[in-house]
Amino acid sequence: MRIHSLDTRLINQIAAGEVVERPASVVKELLENSLDAGASRIDIDIEEGGKRLIRIRDNGLGIHREDLALALSRHATSKIASLEELERVASLGFRGEALPSIASVSRLTLTSCEKDSDQAWQIQSDGSEQSAAPKPAAHAQGTTIEVRDLFYNVPARRKFLRADNTEYKHIEGVVQRIALSRADVAIHLKRGQKAVLQLAAGALFEEQGRRIQEICGEAFFSQCIHLDQSVTDYQLHGWVGLPAFSRAQADMQYFFVNGRMVRDKLVAHAVRQAYRDVLFHGRHPAFVLYLEMDPRAVDVNAHPAKHEVRFRDSRLVHDFIYRTLHAGLADVRPAAEESVSVATPASSASAASYQTGAAAVSYPSGFQGGAQRSMPLPQVNEQLTQYAKLHPTPPSAASSVATQVVDDNGDIPPLGYALAQLRGIYILAENSQGLILVDMHAAHERITYEYLKKSWQGEGIRSQPLLVPLTLSVSQREADLAEERQDWFTGLGFEIDRLGPEQLVIRQLPALLAKGNVETLLRDVLSDLLEYGQTRRIEETINELLSTMACHGSVRANRQLTLVEMNALLRDMERTERSGQCNHGRPTWTVMTMDALDKLFLRGQ
Repeated sequence: MRIHSLDTRLINQIAAGEVVERPASVVKELLENSLDAGASRIDIDIEEGGKRLIRIRDNGLGIHREDLALALSRHATSKIASLEELERVASLGFRGEALPSIASVSRLTLTSCEKDSDQAWQIQSDGSEQSAAPKPAAHAQGTTIEVRDLFYNVPARRKFLRADNTEYKHIEGVVQRIALSRADVAIHLKRGQKAVLQLAAGALFEEQGRRIQEICGEAFFSQCIHLDQSVTDYQLHGWVGLPAFSRAQADMQYFFVNGRMVRDKLVAHAVRQAYRDVLFHGRHPAFVLYLEMDPRAVDVNAHPAKHEVRFRDSRLVHDFIYRTLHAGLADVRPAAEESVSVATPASSASAASYQTGAAAVSYPSGFQGGAQRSMPLPQVNEQLTQYAKLHPTPPSAASSVATQVVDDNGDIPPLGYALAQLRGIYILAENSQGLILVDMHAAHERITYEYLKKSWQGEGIRSQPLLVPLTLSVSQREADLAEERQDWFTGLGFEIDRLGPEQLVIRQLPALLAKGNVETLLRDVLSDLLEYGQTRRIEETINELLSTMACHGSVRANRQLTLVEMNALLRDMERTERSGQCNHGRPTWTVMTMDALDKLFLRGQ
């Protein structure tokens, strides 16, 4: 067959295969057009999972009469006009492919009234090359697009659509993601004649939180913290779930770059690294995060459906996301100091709070986590130095413990004061909220682990030369990378030289890794560096060893503690980063409020 040009209709249908995967894809493209048009309210009607009807109406700027037919032609757009504008594009749409692709596989009706115009115009398309001329219509300012009988002229595509409920669930997910990206836009979703979502617009922080709560649920919103961190040209803000609120699947992870919902491997890797030390094995974090950056530093023209982006400085973006989340999660502990500005509880503006799997506990904002409070009982006069039997205490902390005095008028600490020990496993304590239960071993394991990490970081990395250097065969790219990052490896305790185009030799390694599988570790490190430009595998491997040491060195079950020792453990928990979870991600404490206890025993009913 000779080479020939394809006709316009076939070209559009081929393009539709990339842009229009299912009804949810249509909804996404049309909603993005509405947002680009400056709409403050969007109404969505869905019938039969979007197969029969998708109607989207907005109150945006509208489309000029002479541009209606052009809007249904390929590569026609009002959003960019040059390569320079493409490189700094800030709109959600810019290719001019969505409307003609949708029109080529459906019966489409476009009705629009331009701003400050007293006449609306309508144009129709049935998938053919020729569209009818615009005709007058009745319509308020804005645009309505009706998409009927999706894939009616492409039976092969239509038969691959799922059941109506399945397709509707995909549409609902798209609407929720769009709603999370723009809390300042009112969105109403109807399925048939039933209103499903009615989200009011709001630009204030409290209104944004209400939008998060309506879409992600009360459980997430009551167990998340708000982050807002800026550095140079980047700003990361949003809500991240506490480790206690984790998911079996990665189904509550929303990440937006300049208002665009993206699914990016680099972002996912940075988030996983930040949660690695506090999340239970096999669980996934939940978050709604927004990254604001210079549009010129991110390429949004990387995927036909615009789900993926490319960062021009991926290493810097990865490091910024990781460090912000890592610091925010580290600051979440039973005692939160007012000076911490990175992470603030989402459910309270006036009190420092910590959320657990059972309930939310609020504490006076004036309480300082490092302050020592004494128990208003005779036992407080005992020597607290007995707690040194549990784990080594830093000199500064030891002096404060030795000089602790009674303060009957002081505030009750977040974890309260110990009452008793249950079966040698749990510490029972009382605070202003009710009953605190602490897993003794898990809590002490975290305290010891964090102490070992700080000690290791303070002393620096001790290296150990190898009697027999280890030779490693790698690809040329990996060998080039190892040679390029030689100073970085040296800082981590390695001495790596290049023997040939595809051969490395390890002459020295960190002493803690002397008995580990260094060859596998180094291959994984080089693989991460090639894919993400970053890696923390070496630090994580060392941390795993420290975690094992902390586990074996922590107080065991059936160890009887005195009240003084239990209270010292509670105070250490209030000072220690990430003390809400042990090294394996299990919770270390929970609370039963007085209201919960009253309900349990039917008091007041």
